[in-house]
Amino acid sequence: MNSMQVTLAAVALGAMAFTGPSFAEKVAMKATLNGASEVPATTSKGTGTADVDFDTTSKKLSWKLNYSGLSGPATAAHFHGPAEPGKNAGVAVAIPNAGSSPAEGSATLTDAQAADLLAGKYYVNVHTKDNPGGEIRGQVTK
Repeated sequence: MNSMQVTLAAVALGAMAFTGPSFAEKVAMKATLNGASEVPATTSKGTGTADVDFDTTSKKLSWKLNYSGLSGPATAAHFHGPAEPGKNAGVAVAIPNAGSSPAEGSATLTDAQAADLLAGKYYVNVHTKDNPGGEIRGQVTK
């Protein structure tokens, strides 16, 4: 191999390094849940947190929801959106097995859902028999 071939090989390898597959961005997010964040607010003594991870390439949303102090067993929990704090929205992603804490799971979002999540327009809502519209709620933020 002459020096010209070595140089061309090096340039080709360098170009491949820059055009290779991009790495997924993992976005860590969190929600702090309480009754005061519900719309309308509840007087619940319940509290909770949702640790949320989002992979921007696969659009995989993963979560671990912890809560305590509710008026009774959780009957359901969901990610709702799109909505800013103080506004209500429909269910966007169900959180299965939320009847006990912690509840962990994942789902794949659509492009529109991913955009709303990253724009801070999703909230986590935990529902109970006494508070069917939601007992504790928290906005998902970066």
